Amino acid sequence: MRTRHYLSSTMLALMALSTQNIDASCLRMPPSTVLSCPADAVKLLSKRPKEADRLFRSEAVEKEIQRILRQITNKRLAWMFENCFPNTLDTTVHYSEDDKGTPDTFVYTGDIAAMWLRDSGAQVWPYVQLAGKDKKLKKLLAGVINRQMKCINIDPYANAFNQKPDPKGPWMSDETAMKPELHERKYEIDSLCYPIRLAYEYWKVTGDTSVFGEEWIKAIENILKTFREQQKKDGKGSYKFLRVTDRALDTMNNAGWGAPVKPVGLIASAFRPSDDATTLQFLVPSNFMAVSSLRKAAEILNKVNHNDNLAQQCSDLANEVSAALKKYAVYNHPKYGKIYAYEVDGFGNYFLMDDANVPSLLAMPYLGDVSQDDPIYQNTRRYVWSEDNPYFFRGKVGEGIGGPHVGYDMVWPMSIMMRAFTSHDDKEIKECVEMLMNTDAGTGFMHESFNKDDASKFTRDWFAWQNTLFGELIIKLVNEGKVNLLNSIK
Repeated sequence: MRTRHYLSSTMLALMALSTQNIDASCLRMPPSTVLSCPADAVKLLSKRPKEADRLFRSEAVEKEIQRILRQITNKRLAWMFENCFPNTLDTTVHYSEDDKGTPDTFVYTGDIAAMWLRDSGAQVWPYVQLAGKDKKLKKLLAGVINRQMKCINIDPYANAFNQKPDPKGPWMSDETAMKPELHERKYEIDSLCYPIRLAYEYWKVTGDTSVFGEEWIKAIENILKTFREQQKKDGKGSYKFLRVTDRALDTMNNAGWGAPVKPVGLIASAFRPSDDATTLQFLVPSNFMAVSSLRKAAEILNKVNHNDNLAQQCSDLANEVSAALKKYAVYNHPKYGKIYAYEVDGFGNYFLMDDANVPSLLAMPYLGDVSQDDPIYQNTRRYVWSEDNPYFFRGKVGEGIGGPHVGYDMVWPMSIMMRAFTSHDDKEIKECVEMLMNTDAGTGFMHESFNKDDASKFTRDWFAWQNTLFGELIIKLVNEGKVNLLNSIK
């Protein structure tokens, strides 16, 4: 469970006063209306740390920021982009080298000084396209991959790691095989997929194969072993998790083993990307990501490592899971037709919903796991962005998908971004960007979630993944020739 921060409108007003030059007439308004002052009353000052306080500087990233800013005439959007896109580099990356000069990069998730395999892979993802233009950035990214492989080899069942061993960590009392190196040991399929996704893209962009050494081979072997064990063909496996908590989804039922599954070829995931426990353990979007990740690993193993045997094992498992998804993951909905279920158990039970955290059903084309034009995906997309999805919320200030991790009425900006990433419709894309701009609560940053009726009620004021993802979205839209669309937003 990650720490949540709810900020009141009064606190937000004080934050605004500390960072913006606000007309005196606005100061006399109630705090809840300060952030609605006329645009010419607010000078949008940069929220980036002073240069001396930034953790990492990339010339390529700075040039990319300026390239985008030259094209965006919407001042508020430009301000938000400049705040958000470099946030991971400015505030969360800790780069070092060992005595052999091998890069090592530890990435905070933001307001938690721990490294999630998923979050870290997603946080630095948008910078990979610039790695060929900046040797320092290239080394930093190689360092992230190296650190991720080391983490997997410490424990492939862990989702988050400490920078240094901490025998007094907050979750050391969890009833699972905890180690001081681990921040948390919630087993999630996607934690093993994001590092492969990052390594593959890094290789494709830079051609650098230095990250595919012994640690990489060992990590792939551990991933295969874990995925096979979690197919549950030979009993429950070795992983269990219990935590003393008042949150039902912060622990697992059945004495820590989770809900039963029937071995049908799918891979069980004890927890979702939200770090919430699964209800039915075959988490469909994460199984799709496992398929694409295993195929990427096989390509690297073939072309770089020339390890045909290990590559074949990855391909075989990917094919088995893919076939099982076709057979067990599709539900014939009476209103939407064939859709992908969120979770299944192999016994014929389907859990219909979507959670905002990626991998999600909505985000599958963004990750490259299904085609954006797949008819079943399109049906699923209509379903998840509707009130037939129990975790879709629509209110006075915005609409989108949330999840039980934060609870009722809390929309995650990540879901709005994924809707834009997976859309062909300019009107829909514009609505998404406009909603993201209007629900930042005047902070110039994305948050984990906001209340559907009052954006000043939000969680996590420093969540680097969402910030960098917003920057990635704006760059994608500019590169696709949608500058006029962005500049037309009021």
